[in-house]
Amino acid sequence: MDKEKQIYEGKAKKVYSTSDPDCCIVSYKDDATAFDGVKKGTIAGKGQVNNQMSNMLMQLLESEGIPTHFISEQNPRETLVRKVSIIPLEVIIRNVSAGSFAKNYGVDEGIVFDEPTIEFSYKSDELHDPLINEYHAVALKLASKEEIDTIKDLAFRINDILKDFMKKINVDLIDIKLEFGRTSDGTIILADEISPDTCRFWDSTTHEKLDKDRFRRDLGGVEDAYQEMMRRINDQQN
Repeated sequence: MDKEKQIYEGKAKKVYSTSDPDCCIVSYKDDATAFDGVKKGTIAGKGQVNNQMSNMLMQLLESEGIPTHFISEQNPRETLVRKVSIIPLEVIIRNVSAGSFAKNYGVDEGIVFDEPTIEFSYKSDELHDPLINEYHAVALKLASKEEIDTIKDLAFRINDILKDFMKKINVDLIDIKLEFGRTSDGTIILADEISPDTCRFWDSTTHEKLDKDRFRRDLGGVEDAYQEMMRRINDQQN
């Protein structure tokens, strides 16, 4: 299926319409941003890694009964997906303290939680994605209580599946940011991407960071970290 008109451009992706009103094509960029777009740069090959990695992990989730927007990979950088109306909530599941959690609550990074935590952020660049709770989300009419219950159930299931998978490639899934959307019939499905842009991945043995924190914190080796995650997932899937 061919791209038609560009209908959206975000920090990391462009979205195009197709001849099928229920499908669109997502094209991944090499652009990188952090801290609400204050820090900008380019990570060579990121678009291809994120596209292919996300597609592999979406198919893994589909095989475990998780509904996703994935249809088919068009080429290394572009994917045909189900068109959805994105619910303006970022859903963050945390297994280990890191990033803003450690900073906001004054704890060290690396504390393994007894059970995963969940956070919601209101997806708004203008407001800097503030944390909200599910009552706020319902009050703002971002989603119904039933939809939020569905999202929570899916998010925790996704976390469990990916955590177990990552253990097989000697990676700890520290946290993950998920986004969900409604299809034309109102079904809630997983959308966006699963990649080093949206997850924290630490090597289980060395605790080396294999994700966008290398860009955020000027740790160097950003491209190598993305490629290493891709290599491990590829090897496990093949």
